[in-house]
Amino acid sequence: MGQNLKTGKRLRPVDLARGHGLSTQAVRNYEEAGILPPADRTPHGHRTYTPLHAHALDAFLALVPGHGHRTAASIMRAVNEGAAEEAFRLIDESHAQLLEDRRTLRAVEDALRDLAPVRQTPAFASAPGDLFIGPLADRLGIRPATLRGWERAGLVHPRRDPVTGYRVYDGAAARDAHLTHQLRRGGYLLEQIAPLLTEVRAAGGLEPLEAALHTWRDRLSSRGRALLTGAAGLEAYLHARR
Repeated sequence: MGQNLKTGKRLRPVDLARGHGLSTQAVRNYEEAGILPPADRTPHGHRTYTPLHAHALDAFLALVPGHGHRTAASIMRAVNEGAAEEAFRLIDESHAQLLEDRRTLRAVEDALRDLAPVRQTPAFASAPGDLFIGPLADRLGIRPATLRGWERAGLVHPRRDPVTGYRVYDGAAARDAHLTHQLRRGGYLLEQIAPLLTEVRAAGGLEPLEAALHTWRDRLSSRGRALLTGAAGLEAYLHARR
């Protein structure tokens, strides 16, 4: 490793910075953070870099889009400290998170498909088909207490019967309860469900949520490709370190 750092073309901080569209301060910060290996110093104390540092910077910038700045920095520090296994573990965690995000997206998409036929049944219609809390809970396979909890969280808004005071769920409220149920089964937290339901109510239907899921799917695909690009950049750096 030490020998590699002392061979090849010498680069000033400004050379390394310009070659990557960065400031010289950013390059110095990356070195101090362990993202780059330590630079040599001239007799006057000025930093000098080599092509190996350029490979390191290439690798880091390739890792950031897929892993995020923090994890990418941790991966590079692990490699520079000779802890390759730790770097690989961090990479595995990012891939595992992407897989979990894909599973969650699939669960939400399944929920939307399940909703389509349900919305057309009399049980979820307005007026004469309105439901009290017990029958709706039975249809969803949950306890009435769960529906009351969703109401307290602002996810479901039944009205009150003017005579009995009982909760009454019209078509929109039943739809929100069904969608909440499916999203919960998909692993969503109540605080994550609330903004999605707000969008559905504002537009009067599920179209904006479906559009959001399409955007989410594209974002996951982009992240998957970014992880591949980052892996290629890191492999090039690992090869340069040999």
